[in-house]
Amino acid sequence: MMRVGIASDHGGFVLKGQVAAGLRALGYDVLDFGAYQLNPQDDYPDFIVPLARAVVAGLVERGVALCGSGVGASIAANMVPGVRAGLIHDVISARQGVEDDDMNVVCLGGKVVGPVLALGLIETFLTAHFRGAPGHRRRLAEVQALEHPETFS
Repeated sequence: MMRVGIASDHGGFVLKGQVAAGLRALGYDVLDFGAYQLNPQDDYPDFIVPLARAVVAGLVERGVALCGSGVGASIAANMVPGVRAGLIHDVISARQGVEDDDMNVVCLGGKVVGPVLALGLIETFLTAHFRGAPGHRRRLAEVQALEHPETFS
């Protein structure tokens, strides 16, 4: 089964444990990038950036990034070239983000969604596949060019 990375700060810590257990029960190989203990003073980049780098390096196939709202996790993950992270709170976006935009990291807020909804959204994300239609590939190439501004015009 797919190897999935997961990371959170204190805002997503409880949800991370619930989601990781749910994913393992579904047969996913889950690699935890922390936080490993609840610390209200921790910072989401310390956990989200290593997760994002692991996705790009192929150590995990996809990533799950959590913080209080999901916004900070999304911002931090998207700073890593090669990551296409989306803040997701609905099934349509979880599926379409992969099918149309080749999203490889899903971001959720531990203070926004509960464990049942979160697991459903993540499973939708993990089972979706990039469709690769010409328009999708063209737009993805345009987005990837933004990672190399010297070549983007």
